[in-house]
Amino acid sequence: MNSDSESLQSQCLGWLLTDDVKNNDRSVECEENDGVKNLHNEATASKSSEPKLGGTPQTFQLGEIPTVLDRFQVVLKNRLQSQAQEHPPLFPWETQLIDYPDFVDEPSMTLVPTWGWMVQQSKLNLPRPLPERVFQQLLEKCQSMVTSSVPLGAKLVQVVESFFPNESQALNDIAGLVLRSTYRSVSTLETMPNIQSDYSDLQPRQQMALSLLAAKQLLENLTLPLSATSPLVERQWLTTVGNLNIRVEYQSVNKLTKLLVQAELPVKGTLTLRTSGTLAMATSSTPGYLSVELGCEQLNPTYTLEVEFPEIDEQSLLFVINPTV
Repeated sequence: MNSDSESLQSQCLGWLLTDDVKNNDRSVECEENDGVKNLHNEATASKSSEPKLGGTPQTFQLGEIPTVLDRFQVVLKNRLQSQAQEHPPLFPWETQLIDYPDFVDEPSMTLVPTWGWMVQQSKLNLPRPLPERVFQQLLEKCQSMVTSSVPLGAKLVQVVESFFPNESQALNDIAGLVLRSTYRSVSTLETMPNIQSDYSDLQPRQQMALSLLAAKQLLENLTLPLSATSPLVERQWLTTVGNLNIRVEYQSVNKLTKLLVQAELPVKGTLTLRTSGTLAMATSSTPGYLSVELGCEQLNPTYTLEVEFPEIDEQSLLFVINPTV
């Protein structure tokens, strides 16, 4: 019985693992159906007739079926392993077996922030850097608030409040300290642990103070004030491709007043200067100097300057120019 069972299992295994299973489906199905039919006929005949003299009835021993199943699993596993070694599986994009190197011998790539304007953080005067995600959100909120006419303290709170919901009183208190002092004299920052800790490891009030300090400096970087005593202002913004240098001045000749913006671009870009429905735009296809200007009888209270660098980011950088002359 054992030899017959193993023979049947071997035939089934050979059929399962053969390369042309589909071509033999019909013939195997016929053989199996015939075998089942013949066994059924034999069983029916044995019930309708007496056993032959001297014949031995076919019986199963209790331990034989588990032994056959175990043996079948071992044979199947060995056969599958053998097939996998002889014909290793391929990735969906492969048409043949390819040996991949353990490593690619290429110059290491420097990881840069996902937003081209974000490296400006290295120019800020902060006791420790903010996480990239936090700084990006702060910069985005500062961009949306930079043209607002509300006082600076209110701007700071509105920029940071989404990070600390239900903490408006604490934010107002710390914003007052930030407006009156540099970070070295703010008590909440003096208690920061002197370790290389992450922003997430700081106490909530320390996080508030650090975020408010960053927001204040960002708003100052994005604001270009002009006055009669200071008709010229310059700004530098660090990007992933180099420095953006901006020079803004107003010129007055007789009764004609002109606002002139000159910029040194690290890559090709566009400058857009606008106010009250009037705009002037200039585009450069190469790095270098670019200028744009607006003339009027007198300066308007607010101008905006948009700087676009398609190579580093889809989002432009927005400055506000506030003449007080």
